[in-house]
Amino acid sequence: MNSLVPNTYTMFNQSSGLMEFILHGFSDTQEMETFRFIAFLLIYLLALIENLLIITVISCSPQLHKPMYFFLANLAFQDIGSISVTVPKSLSNSLMNTKTISYSGCICQVFFLILFIGSHLLILGIMAYDRYIAICCPLHYETIMNRKTCVQLAICAWVGGLLYSTTYTGSTFILEFCSNEINQFFCEIPQLFKIAFPDSHLIAFWVICVGISLAITYVALIVYSYVQIFRAVLRIPSAQGKEKAFSTCLPHLIVISLFFASGLFAYLKPTSGSPSVMDLVLSMFYCMFPPVMNPIIYSIRNRQLKSALWKMTANLFTLFFPYLQRLQH
Repeated sequence: MNSLVPNTYTMFNQSSGLMEFILHGFSDTQEMETFRFIAFLLIYLLALIENLLIITVISCSPQLHKPMYFFLANLAFQDIGSISVTVPKSLSNSLMNTKTISYSGCICQVFFLILFIGSHLLILGIMAYDRYIAICCPLHYETIMNRKTCVQLAICAWVGGLLYSTTYTGSTFILEFCSNEINQFFCEIPQLFKIAFPDSHLIAFWVICVGISLAITYVALIVYSYVQIFRAVLRIPSAQGKEKAFSTCLPHLIVISLFFASGLFAYLKPTSGSPSVMDLVLSMFYCMFPPVMNPIIYSIRNRQLKSALWKMTANLFTLFFPYLQRLQH
């Protein structure tokens, strides 16, 4: 009799295409669900507006057609992608009062999240290299960081993220799962490893080890670049020159620190046996906080970006204000 009753810990037929995961990320109370929906929607819209504004300003301002801003536009696009992978599905589930995601949908979430995060990491490293050349080898900067080189570096970052995402996603979904219940509001990789059969944990362990090793190696290269940058900056005789150099490097350092701190918290924390507030907060921190904060950090510290933003706003106001006056008359 008991064998006929569906069991959460029954082996699921992944090849049938009918498998679903149940996302147990948040409280079942209607009040909390409504609050979460409004909060997620506002954060998502804010991230979209900020990053689209960054991309638009850089695209429409000839004075910003430089390598640093080209890579910054790539970062903004990646931020839009990373937050769009997880939040809209969560909002959709809230509207439809469901908590499910299909097996293929879960694969897509993992694939695109790793794609955007991986390429984001590579672009951050390229930006560190760009600042290194600009400050340590200023006479050769335009020759080294020409348009063709910048495009090739960006393509390499996206292709690298794609290859790593393909490998990582494939390694994750060859696992056999003993449950379809995920203690998160999206398909988070640590939670997927948690519901895999114990004999598959060795695969998960090596996947995590390889990812962490690559990340640590890349971070070491970024740190080395900035050590050389600060050594060069300290040799600049004028205080104005030092301030200009620090103003272009500081936002990038803050963004890098935010990116790695949030990622380490999310992937190195122990997974709990049941949904915890800390797990949810940390996951929101690395999924939703950077896409909102990155444009603010760059726009606050970067004078050229702020100047271009105000100029574009003034041009739009000048363009539409006479039109509004004509409508009133």
